[in-house]
Amino acid sequence: MEITTPISGVKGVGAKTEQLFQKTGVYTIGDILLRFPREYTKFPIPVEISEAAVGRKQAVIVRVDAPVIVKRTRSMQIAILTAAHQNQKMECLWFRMPYVRNTLVRGQTFILYGTVQDKSGLLSMEQPVIYTQEQYQAVADSLQPVYGLTTGLTNNLYKKTLRQVLDAGILLPDYLPAETKKTLGLAEYNYAVSQIHFPKDFEALTQARRRLVFDEFFLFLLYMHLQKEQGQKLKNIYQFQDNDLISPLLEKLPYTLTNAQLRVLEDIQKDLHGPYIMQRLIQGDVGSGKTIVAFLAMYLASANGYQSAIMAPTEVLAAQHYETFEQYIELFGIKTHLVLLTGAMTAKQKRRAYERMQLFPDAMIVGTHALFQEKAVYDNLALVITDEQHRFGVRQRETFSLKGESPHILVMSATPIPRTLAIILYGDLDISVIDEVPARRLPIKNCVVGSGWRPNAYEFIRKEIEAGHQAYVICPLVEASEYAEGENVIDYSEKLKQALAGDIEVAFLHGKMRADMKNKVMEAFAANEIQALVSTTVVEVGVNVPNATVMMIEDAQRFGLAQLHQLRGRVGRGEAQSYCIMINTSDAKGAGKRLDVLNQTNDGFQIASEDLKLRGPGDFFGIRQSGDMEFQLADIYQDAKALQQAQDEVKRILSIDRELALPEHEGILRKAEEYFERQMERLNL
Repeated sequence: MEITTPISGVKGVGAKTEQLFQKTGVYTIGDILLRFPREYTKFPIPVEISEAAVGRKQAVIVRVDAPVIVKRTRSMQIAILTAAHQNQKMECLWFRMPYVRNTLVRGQTFILYGTVQDKSGLLSMEQPVIYTQEQYQAVADSLQPVYGLTTGLTNNLYKKTLRQVLDAGILLPDYLPAETKKTLGLAEYNYAVSQIHFPKDFEALTQARRRLVFDEFFLFLLYMHLQKEQGQKLKNIYQFQDNDLISPLLEKLPYTLTNAQLRVLEDIQKDLHGPYIMQRLIQGDVGSGKTIVAFLAMYLASANGYQSAIMAPTEVLAAQHYETFEQYIELFGIKTHLVLLTGAMTAKQKRRAYERMQLFPDAMIVGTHALFQEKAVYDNLALVITDEQHRFGVRQRETFSLKGESPHILVMSATPIPRTLAIILYGDLDISVIDEVPARRLPIKNCVVGSGWRPNAYEFIRKEIEAGHQAYVICPLVEASEYAEGENVIDYSEKLKQALAGDIEVAFLHGKMRADMKNKVMEAFAANEIQALVSTTVVEVGVNVPNATVMMIEDAQRFGLAQLHQLRGRVGRGEAQSYCIMINTSDAKGAGKRLDVLNQTNDGFQIASEDLKLRGPGDFFGIRQSGDMEFQLADIYQDAKALQQAQDEVKRILSIDRELALPEHEGILRKAEEYFERQMERLNL
């Protein structure tokens, strides 16, 4: 086997299994090696039935004193084992698995791993994993990887396939110079890849992750530096008049812009009139009013006879921007042409949009990634705006900008990143910050509570909905997992339906759904056809729903503070009082301390700074903490030190070998080319 060998080259991977792997992005041996675990689990110490804790994943010692009974229903067979210890009984059920009666031999002792439930005083486990005592001991001492999967592909099959690939001894080239690895104390590449999948202990996992995180930052920053060199100081070829076009519009607004918004508008106008092309990042906290700033910037282009375009990360948000811009055009009484272009539009609608883009040289164009597809041809594009930059890659931004003749670039992000990190991550951009929230918006009221407060939360949500409002509930998992603890979207939505009852419409949303289904759900929520939306963090960047007043986050301790703040920003967008309820299901003192930061402030930049201070080097057993950029492992807060090291190393290497032509840097050049090509393939460019 080689790196380029199709995954079907692994023993046991047939045509159907190959298709399942391909759904997760694994086509070759190299793909599976470089697709890292989502998280890790360490199995708990086994307990007796009488010691089992309800509601938790447990490893329970079960002595089989009675045979397994198999009951048949219309739709399935159910295997049932009843066991006991010190007068405490527990019923274990397996659905569509009648063969377990041959595994659970009477007179033997097993370890059953699963969630313990209380059903009318009787302990119960459904679909627990069965281990012999020897088997459990073997896995209990190791860290078990958990991968992002698709329906039909199990974690055990994924691990088995990976084991075969690693055992084949395939070596990946280590591109980093020996000097870099020695100076920074970085592990060898193949050791890191092996240990990130199957770590022998926590120390090995830490070393592996540190090396791979460095690689992610290093390649990203190398690309940033090379792009910055190519795009430095481009001459401004556009003629913007010095007339005061903005002030008359501001007088018609029903509110006053904040000083921060006015400062950013001034920065933009200076850039548009300056000798060089604008390349600026606007960092604005959730709800700080970036959309009106974007509109006014696009109006400046239109009023001067140029086209402008804004690219949103989702179809729904693009449509919402379009509707908002229509309202602004009517409010201000201005004459300009507005065009919408998204991937979900029909062929006829797209053709009409393309025609309007060619027909009107002063058009304001709103859309999604469809804006930089081949058929989208512009006629006079002078300003490009990307909304939520961390959802788009550098390559996407660059490709979008190539649609015009070196247009001005404006990037907007609601991710609160401390300035020191922002300078590194957005090294090719000037930075402006909107650090004030409009006075008309009421501060969100926060509370951090334990799981015992859930019934109160449900009642509170019900009352808010009865008052005409809506609510979000965030869960860390898409569906129940054999390995990961935490609430999941699919089961929770059913639980919430029962808790809220009545005619309240509850729906769920997660990243594994088809794009058209996600859009349909979000549109229904925006129209108040859905009152309670149970979702993963996919709503972190989503539609603006001013009517939503409650954000409830389950297992809140599993998320980073900056991400929690982003989620909280989905509410508090209207005039009504909004609330954020964070459910802390952890007993750890550190979890409570971190969540208290959110309880005390709504300032995203202060939260980001505290997040940076509170992250621990071993805090990576749960879900990804920040979704910024396109890193698989790296987290800009937790790994801030590695980010700085990667920045320093990129600068050092380029300072002595800008063309990467020296023999010791040939590996870096090849890896960088692979990285750029992979980004282009992933984005279908």
